[in-house]
Order: sequence, then structure tokens, then C-alpha cells
Amino acid sequence: MSFLIPAAYADAAAPAGPVGSGFEWVFLVGFLVIFYLMIWRPQAKRAKEHKNLLGTLQKGDEVVTSGGIAGKVAKVSDDFVVLEVSDTVELKIQKVAIAATLPKGTLKAI
Repeated sequence: MSFLIPAAYADAAAPAGPVGSGFEWVFLVGFLVIFYLMIWRPQAKRAKEHKNLLGTLQKGDEVVTSGGIAGKVAKVSDDFVVLEVSDTVELKIQKVAIAATLPKGTLKAI
């Protein structure tokens, strides 16, 4: 029965290309530069700004949290902040949850 099916033989191997041409290094370096400029540097800048924001918090500052709660800082400790949301309501939140400070008088305008 093998006379109906011809035998398949492998073709000769292709010659190997030049090893270590260096062109692939251009793509790797280019990818790393783009990664640094578009991802690493802006994220580090934002983290530094947020750390400075948390370091300069003081009583009386008007802030907004990452959850959207706006209030006035009543007390600051190492890890927590007490926010005065209204005249009778105070919330204790973590410092890292504070997203931004607001200009003075913003809470009265709301």
C-alpha cells in the first residue's frame, strides 16, 4: 500500500543568519526608553507630589478624599486624619486616602 503514497523528505536546512547583529538591541533600548518616559517617570512624579501633600497637611485645611468626601481637617496624626464633614460629624480616615486639598472657602460655597 505504500506505493500509492510518496515518501516525504525534509528539505535542506536554511543557512543560519548572522548571530548577534545588534539590531534587536535597538528595539529593546527603544522599548525601555518609551516605558520610562510614558509610565515610570509620570507615576514617580505623582507619588512624590502626593507624599508632599500628605506631609504638609495641617489643621484647618480643606481636603477631598479618594472616595469623594470633602471636609476640613480637625486633627492630624501619623497615619490618620480626623475630618470635620459637618458641624456635628467627624470622620477618622487614613492619610493616604486624601486625594487633594481644596482652596479655602470651598466647603462654604458647596
